[in-house]
Amino acid sequence: MSSGKINVSVENIFPLIKKFLYSDHEIFLRELISNATDATLKLKHLSSLGEAKGDIGEPMIEIKVDAKNKTLHIIDQGIGMTSDEVEKYINQVAFSGAEEFLEQYKDSAADSGIIGHFGLGFYSAFMVAEKVEIITKSFKGDASVRWVCDGSPEYTLEAAEKTDRGTEIILHIDEDSKEFLEENRITELLNKYNKFMPVPIKFGTKEETLPLAEDAAEDAKAETVTVDNIINNPSPAWTKQPTELAEEDYNGFYRELYPTQFEEPLFNIHLNVDYPFNLTGILYFPKLNNDLNLQKDKIQLYQNQVFVTDNVEGIVPEFLTLLRGVIDSPDIPLNVSRSYLQADGAVKKISNYITRKVGDKLNSLFKKDRAAFEEKWNDIKVVIEYGMLSEDKFYDKAAKFALYPTVNGDFFTIEELKEATKDLQTDKDDKLVILYASNVDEQHAYIEAAKEKGYQVILLDSPIVSHLIQKLESSNENISFARVDGDAIENLIKKEEATVSKLSDEEKEKLQPIIEAVVPKEKYTVQLEALSSTQLPFVLTQPEFMRRMKEMQQAGGNGMFGNFPEMFTLVVNTNHPLIEQILNTKTEKKRERLIQQTLDLARLSQNLLKGEELTKFIQRSVDLIK
Repeated sequence: MSSGKINVSVENIFPLIKKFLYSDHEIFLRELISNATDATLKLKHLSSLGEAKGDIGEPMIEIKVDAKNKTLHIIDQGIGMTSDEVEKYINQVAFSGAEEFLEQYKDSAADSGIIGHFGLGFYSAFMVAEKVEIITKSFKGDASVRWVCDGSPEYTLEAAEKTDRGTEIILHIDEDSKEFLEENRITELLNKYNKFMPVPIKFGTKEETLPLAEDAAEDAKAETVTVDNIINNPSPAWTKQPTELAEEDYNGFYRELYPTQFEEPLFNIHLNVDYPFNLTGILYFPKLNNDLNLQKDKIQLYQNQVFVTDNVEGIVPEFLTLLRGVIDSPDIPLNVSRSYLQADGAVKKISNYITRKVGDKLNSLFKKDRAAFEEKWNDIKVVIEYGMLSEDKFYDKAAKFALYPTVNGDFFTIEELKEATKDLQTDKDDKLVILYASNVDEQHAYIEAAKEKGYQVILLDSPIVSHLIQKLESSNENISFARVDGDAIENLIKKEEATVSKLSDEEKEKLQPIIEAVVPKEKYTVQLEALSSTQLPFVLTQPEFMRRMKEMQQAGGNGMFGNFPEMFTLVVNTNHPLIEQILNTKTEKKRERLIQQTLDLARLSQNLLKGEELTKFIQRSVDLIK
């Protein structure tokens, strides 16, 4: 057996860094500004401890583009480095000065916001630069130094003439990375990655018009001055306590996050926890439509105010990815490039916390002002119903505030709905049957028929209805859901009415084969029932189970229900005058035409009549009118 130490060749590591360190080369600017931020925050922390002497002023970071000389400059006014520190932190690949600082000041610097972890961020510069310079002067007062490297293992370190504290990084941009010498491109990256960094970032200047003093003369002119163009907001709303913010502050921050979004959010949820992990953020409920796919990737993930990604899958429960806002946590485990989330126990804890917090907020809003909650229901229901399906803990909370609106515009919780229907809507087995519609216009005739009987019909029209009612049925004993145009409603109607058929048994035996001869057997099962004479002569229903399986397949069943045939029950209302007319018609051709016309009317009520069949129906209707 032998043991030894693996030797990493610097000659080999530089090409790897240049090509593979980050999946997207534009990340270099985020990393270098993060380093500059760390240097500034370290200075502020040392100043608070009395270790950095004198007034440190209001340090900022400045970005400069010199297109003529093909250089990009990142300048900070932070702690700077001595010659020995350059040797230690720059010439040792993957040595993290931030991590060493946090360890040295672990009792006081835990909340300082210092970002660095892997010590590789600086080397991202070589992805876009053929040569990199560092000119730096330590806050300790040591002589300034200049470090230069062309991406090979060779470097030079010499005295410099810099007189002010801090560090300037100069990137000599590669020919194939010239886009990073364009001011518009740098502005785009600063807005994307550094919009909320905790240190002011200057990029050029801008003109501002000063307001006139109250006692200014009438002919006085407003003064235009040139000021620093600070591109970021160092103190965004999520870094503040909820007690510091009013509703207009939350809405203002929403507009800052989404400047092209004109509608105000419905409400917000402020996240703020420091144990067992650190997490801050603000989530907003926007107005949502019923499309589960178009709204995602609107939540931004930050690490100590540094933008990481807008793909928060894993950190935020999937159903909440439909929301918008910001989450910031230093405890989220990311890979070396901060591009991918790594599996970690803290992630599940964070996800559970966010789920609980959202559930508590929704319940609080429901209790505080139910009427306002009901007004917002159609705009938020898709998130809540999606959460009820995907998160058991959220389902338990949602049982208190999830609403089930009726087609008349009333709202019930599930317990209220059970109470309102328990003495009316039971089947032959005394099981409570809750009738629902998924489309008020298409199912209007069926809804009206049910309302005539005094039944309560709720409206469930989200794209995940079939999955949701499966969940509700499995979680509530002795309850089932039936769509108002489905076959299950027959049990309720027959039980309630017990209507006697106007046709004799002999007439019914004669009628059945007459209708079956015209109606396609492969699609329809003919069933004679004594319904109210005010109902349609033919009523099409679909077996609840079969229809639900089809809907679940359409909503994401991976084809497992794709082989279910389209089968319907054709309920023939033996108490309707038209049925008696069909039975007594002597001419076979006329009888067939009446049956076909009546069948097409039933199909039309279900939105099943299309194409050539619809054209024939229209022509037949015209002929009948003539």
